[in-house]
Amino acid sequence: MKTLLYIGNKLSQKNKTLTTIETLGRGLEELGYRLIYASSKQNKVLRLWDMICVLITQFRKVDYVLIDTYSTSNFYYALIISQLCRVFKLNYIPILHGGNLPERLNSNPKLSELIFNNAYKNVAPSNYTKDAFKLKGFYNIEVIPNSIDIDNYPVVSKNYEDIQLLWVRSFSKLYHPELAVHVLNELKGLGYNASLCMVGPDNDGSLERTKFLAQTLNLDIKFTGKLEKSEWINLSKDYNYFINTTNFDNLPVSIIEAMALGFPVISTNVGGLPYLVTSEKNGLLVSPNDVKAFTQAILRLHHNTDLRHKIILEAIKTSKEYDWKIVNYKWKALLT
Repeated sequence: MKTLLYIGNKLSQKNKTLTTIETLGRGLEELGYRLIYASSKQNKVLRLWDMICVLITQFRKVDYVLIDTYSTSNFYYALIISQLCRVFKLNYIPILHGGNLPERLNSNPKLSELIFNNAYKNVAPSNYTKDAFKLKGFYNIEVIPNSIDIDNYPVVSKNYEDIQLLWVRSFSKLYHPELAVHVLNELKGLGYNASLCMVGPDNDGSLERTKFLAQTLNLDIKFTGKLEKSEWINLSKDYNYFINTTNFDNLPVSIIEAMALGFPVISTNVGGLPYLVTSEKNGLLVSPNDVKAFTQAILRLHHNTDLRHKIILEAIKTSKEYDWKIVNYKWKALLT
């Protein structure tokens, strides 16, 4: 079986969110591939150095290099590693993450060409990313969606007497967690018995800013910090609406997970979200940073049982399309 070097941020043991390098990596290991990982170093400079050292020392053993590629500073990890792969004549596969990655094609066109035009294949988690790359002249794109193990997500019947909101994400400016707080405040201002639980680690100081906002508005919000997946899945039984407040996104696994658990999902209509959520069918989409529109979407589902039930059933059906047992065949075909 082939050996894969997976380059990415393997930082879940450093109180960061579990990312694709660990979930996809584990899935590929279960298929029989041998995985080498880089890197779990917390410091960015040391992490890059570790990636380079592992590539240089292991390249003779490697059949493919997988590179988690984002729009932020990690873009430069992908640039450096991809060019080293070219030096060593290794087939490398950028995995295109982040709803703002298409903007990187605009701001760094030459560097983008170096990475993506020379790749063995670029893997996009959704047609949103594929379409954005094609507009810029990149056609070497394979769509392989993010996946979940559907058996880990039991559908639990929910009580809809009150409004109990669940938000699951790392706390980052990109994901606009403060919007969830303002939505709760709006619901309470309208007289509804509503609560909010926010699950996830801090990424850039947004957690403290969100807590301060909640305190300023005198709102009792449950902040759990980072939880293991099994922990937040168990916690989710106490909530009945899943909200996604992001300003940028691609194909968030948290939305797929929420659908699999039988949540009605209300999300901002940004990035790749409309490629996953069809408003009125398997969820509701609203404009970003619009407290009143978000609140009204929640209330619409809360008061319309038939619509809510229809959306939940369609959401569960959608989630099954992202089961690893289905998605893994696409990876096996790519890595032949």
